[in-house]
Amino acid sequence: MGSIPMQRETTFRASAQPGHQPGPPAVVCTSLPGNPMAPAAARRFVRAALADWAELEVPAAAGITDRLADDAVLLVSELVTNAVVHAGTTVELLCRLDEAGLGESCDTLVIEVSDHHPARAVRSEPAPQPPGTPEYGRGLQLVATLSDSWGITYRTGTKAVWARLPVGGVQAVQEIESYASEQAMHRGLRASEILAPLPKRITHDTEWVNRGALTFLAEASDLLAGQFDEDLVAALAGQLLVPRLADWCAVWLDDEPEVAPRGAASGAPGTRLARVWHTSEQRIEELRRSLEKDPPLLPEAVGSGAVPVPWPGEGPAGEATGTALAYRLMAGGRALGTLVIGRAGMMRFADEVTGLIEDFSRRVALAISTARRYQRQATISQVLQRGLLPSSVAEIPGMNSGVVYEPRDKGGPGGDFYDVFQAGKGRWCFALGDVQGKGVEAAVVIGLARPWLRLLAREGYEVAEVLDRLNQLLLDDATEAADAAAAVVAVAGGQGLPPDGATSRFLSLLYGELVPMDDGGVRCTVASAGHPLPLLLSPDGTVKAAATPQLLLGVVDYATYTSETFELRTGDTLLCVTDGVTERRAGRNMFDDGDGLATALASCAGLDANLVAERIKRMVHAFSERPPDDDLAVLVLQAQ
Repeated sequence: MGSIPMQRETTFRASAQPGHQPGPPAVVCTSLPGNPMAPAAARRFVRAALADWAELEVPAAAGITDRLADDAVLLVSELVTNAVVHAGTTVELLCRLDEAGLGESCDTLVIEVSDHHPARAVRSEPAPQPPGTPEYGRGLQLVATLSDSWGITYRTGTKAVWARLPVGGVQAVQEIESYASEQAMHRGLRASEILAPLPKRITHDTEWVNRGALTFLAEASDLLAGQFDEDLVAALAGQLLVPRLADWCAVWLDDEPEVAPRGAASGAPGTRLARVWHTSEQRIEELRRSLEKDPPLLPEAVGSGAVPVPWPGEGPAGEATGTALAYRLMAGGRALGTLVIGRAGMMRFADEVTGLIEDFSRRVALAISTARRYQRQATISQVLQRGLLPSSVAEIPGMNSGVVYEPRDKGGPGGDFYDVFQAGKGRWCFALGDVQGKGVEAAVVIGLARPWLRLLAREGYEVAEVLDRLNQLLLDDATEAADAAAAVVAVAGGQGLPPDGATSRFLSLLYGELVPMDDGGVRCTVASAGHPLPLLLSPDGTVKAAATPQLLLGVVDYATYTSETFELRTGDTLLCVTDGVTERRAGRNMFDDGDGLATALASCAGLDANLVAERIKRMVHAFSERPPDDDLAVLVLQAQ
């Protein structure tokens, strides 16, 4: 999720000594755009301000507690959300820490949120409403409950809502008309507990919960989207709920939900406690032990709604008991785990809150399901990739080698492949190929081509003959696929499938044979079929092409290929690459424009094979600021 840059303007007051008048206040302010990300940015800003004041030992900051910080964060979140929803303009946020003056009982934290749409004013004459309904909705009711006093100030072009929170003191009931009224009796509650109101006020809480739910669920969706690790999803769920809606949260994950026996409970063996989160970090381990000892057991018939469950143990660290609810995490009709939340000192959660968390749990379940699908696909791709590439590069007497392989999709198989293997006594072969297409389709072709190459080489076929036969094998395989597709078209009555049915399987390949010679050096025979030509680097820095271009494999039936033979002497380096190197783009330019690859190789004179491969890779990456958009493979062979 994108972040909102904030510029903080800060002023700190001088330390106040007993018996002296208080100094100027500590003030921070910022400007936020009027969009859904503003509340989250405001929360971060307030927490950072309180932390800065504490670190700088501002005198009044000594009275700032975690409870006050939570109240301040909830209050500013509500005020900024209201400004964004109802005004839609840029929002100005000010936090000020006032030292107590004469006649005042404690220091005060002042929060002021201003918008630039004063025409959308708070009504001075309330519309007809049932008795006891707050004039300005649940949001301002929440402000009145948390603050010592609050109000609205109109300035030219702006409207500011401000609130004062006592620092290190007990909130006093104000007798002035600051909208505290009947809400003063609730000031002993924690800010987040206000989300569970008295039954007589539940019907009037719906508007606030629904309005706040939009921001909460939007933020949750943004954070959970794109997470491909189920444990990270569980961790994010806990951090989103605590302390905003609960004192603690736990997430169980079913290891194998798709094969779980019918009737199994979510807390039965096969589940694991993936994450525990508590408002107090010191209580997390004790809560974890209690939950592991007595996990919630939910019948399979339970849906995704809230289910009351026993409070864990005696309560973490002697904490008073409260209300705990469990939600089955369901996606695609399958149970993936269980989400449990708890709030101390409460008889029950408000219905609006339980409904909000149920919506949230569905998003968590979808994120877990997505993460699991991704992990399954990644595992399949990794297994497939290991089967498409050699486990090791064969050691060739009298030669060193260096390899770089980077598929574009880090989680899946690429369309490039390489191989270096012994083909018989005194003979070694190497190959570097690039299949048309990506992913599984390319992997199928590679899975056919690599074993065929090895088989043909070990049967004693010469380099050109290997390409001849591999070309025909690819064409025959494509013909069989076309025949199968044609049969499907005939059965389907020719509807819904393209006339040709099959996708051509083109393969560019650089293939060669290496034979160490008795008098030193290595005899190399190589052929290139539609592939970037190999380059030969001499010790003096001279670079030349080591083969001639020929047709792609799998294009022309019964094509005939040729090969070239040369000697590699001490210090000679043969560079083989795929088109992910030569066609690397920076705007309209490609890496190999103007013999760019030959120039890059010439700069590698004197380096060993591994260093040559690494330098070419770095130069290719540095050629453009954008990440590579194709697979990249480099094979370097160097005579000793």
